[in-house]
Amino acid sequence: MTVPGRSSFDARTVAPFVCLRGSLGGCAQFSGGQDAVVTNKSNSSAVNRATGLSRLDNITSREVAKLAGVSQATVSRVLTDYPGVRLATRQKVMRALVQTNYQPNAMARAMKTSSTGSIGVVVARLSNPLYPTLLQVIGGQLAAAGYRMIVWDSEYGGELPAYTAFRQGIVDGVILTTATAQTPFLRDLFDGLSPVVLINRTVEGLPCDQVASDNAGGGAQVAAYLLRSQRRHLALITGSLLPSTIREREQGYRQQLASERIALPAEYCQRAEAFSHASGRDAMRRLLNLATPPDAVFCANDVLALGAIDGARSRGVHVPDDLWVIGYDDIEMASWDAYDLTTVRQPLEEMVQLTIQMLISRITGAGQKHDVHQLPNQLIIRGSTAFFSADAAAPQQPAAATTEP
Repeated sequence: MTVPGRSSFDARTVAPFVCLRGSLGGCAQFSGGQDAVVTNKSNSSAVNRATGLSRLDNITSREVAKLAGVSQATVSRVLTDYPGVRLATRQKVMRALVQTNYQPNAMARAMKTSSTGSIGVVVARLSNPLYPTLLQVIGGQLAAAGYRMIVWDSEYGGELPAYTAFRQGIVDGVILTTATAQTPFLRDLFDGLSPVVLINRTVEGLPCDQVASDNAGGGAQVAAYLLRSQRRHLALITGSLLPSTIREREQGYRQQLASERIALPAEYCQRAEAFSHASGRDAMRRLLNLATPPDAVFCANDVLALGAIDGARSRGVHVPDDLWVIGYDDIEMASWDAYDLTTVRQPLEEMVQLTIQMLISRITGAGQKHDVHQLPNQLIIRGSTAFFSADAAAPQQPAAATTEP
């Protein structure tokens, strides 16, 4: 299969980038047409006796076939799960594969099938625990679907290598987790049919599949919850509006307040320079310096919220007795006893599942017109808002409010 806009596969270009899973030292290299490279010293004696080989490195399917007592074509049929191979024969081949720790070579497969079995994932801000968690979910679901993951960090120029890898056929598709309208090469990457999916981001007018949670709805639900909890001086700690996630959360929060005729004064909106703990801490300190400090603060993500709580503590302000704090994302630290943070939980598993389904549909040519999906979030109520629920979530919001003990 040839994907529109991509060059034909060139194994000389791919070789330095691919590393197969397997035993330690089993890193694939292109080897003059050999169809597998593997290192496994523990089985070497048994295999040497059976095959007459003096080493186990560079095992090929021909040598697996000799060990199993079958033809090389039979080994290939077993590896591709081809029907018609007798059970006893299949078992002999499987035993030989295990003995040799044989790994199919990705470059050889790519030259034969125009498929590498690899998906590129572009991430950024790995200091935010949301992204390592998201990568873990993506990697697990890709593995279950038979793909391996290659990761690029956009903060260190990862977009260009990912773009190049896709165009050269080094990866079958790309998942972008941090794209914005200003992302370099973004619009060059898409033709409406390319196997590229945005997750946790949306870019208006971009002809590609996009999957996110309902960030505007989540922000609106936070505002509704605070108003119905009798909070009166509401503040916001946010950041750059380039990421769609932050922009939509702020938009939803402001619109919900406006719908109930509640103003958000400019001094009650602190725009942090970075989405970091230190930025959240400093922003909270500035809010507490106001003549009338807020009694509730919504932070655009959990990292800012954790910093905000520590900023309040540094001024002797008690959360939740004196001040409520709400975050967004429900990272692992949000549930720690030290913070017990009320937050908005994104459905990461469902988002990733839909992303991979859409990506594979594009890779196999089954995808039609591109889609943008927004999944509902859930407000998780914890100790940073005194576990107060009282049916506080806005009735028009699709996500439910849940109190965690």
